[in-house]
Amino acid sequence: MSDADAIDLALFVLRCGVGAVMLAHGINHVRPNIDGTAGWFGSMGMKPARLHAWLASVTEIVGGALLVVGLLTPFAAAGVVGVMFVAWAINHRGNGFFIFRPGEGWEYVMTLGIVGVAIGALGPGTWSLDEAFGIRDDLSGTSGISIAAIGGVGGAIAVLALSWRPPTDTPTDTPTDTPTAEL
Repeated sequence: MSDADAIDLALFVLRCGVGAVMLAHGINHVRPNIDGTAGWFGSMGMKPARLHAWLASVTEIVGGALLVVGLLTPFAAAGVVGVMFVAWAINHRGNGFFIFRPGEGWEYVMTLGIVGVAIGALGPGTWSLDEAFGIRDDLSGTSGISIAAIGGVGGAIAVLALSWRPPTDTPTDTPTDTPTAEL
């Protein structure tokens, strides 16, 4: 096997691995029904919850499928980066680093986000539809990393700014007025 073939094999395995993870997550969010995912998203402050459950799920499914076949690779990678950034912000950020901690830490979403940026920069390799369509060189390197990183993080920040309203932890049964002592 040549060095070029080894690199193409590694990129293929990396793309397919991350793509399969994203596909599985997206399908898991949709099935058995989207209502559970929407309820979960709503409990974390995403408004409207059902819309964002669908947006995240479709991004994971489409992005995962595009990574597996190596089509529009940096855009698929931007989907990975964006979904993982939102997951970090609304669910994992305050739970420490390790995923096995209560509430699930952020090591997993960080790793997938970094891999998404790397795939955007490296491109899909020659074993891809981007290569077959003659667009691989246009969508890797500086343009690929820009699309993956800026598109992913920028899209996530826009979603968060427009739609995330973190729940407050204010107790509802606390009296608002403190009684004063009569003299």
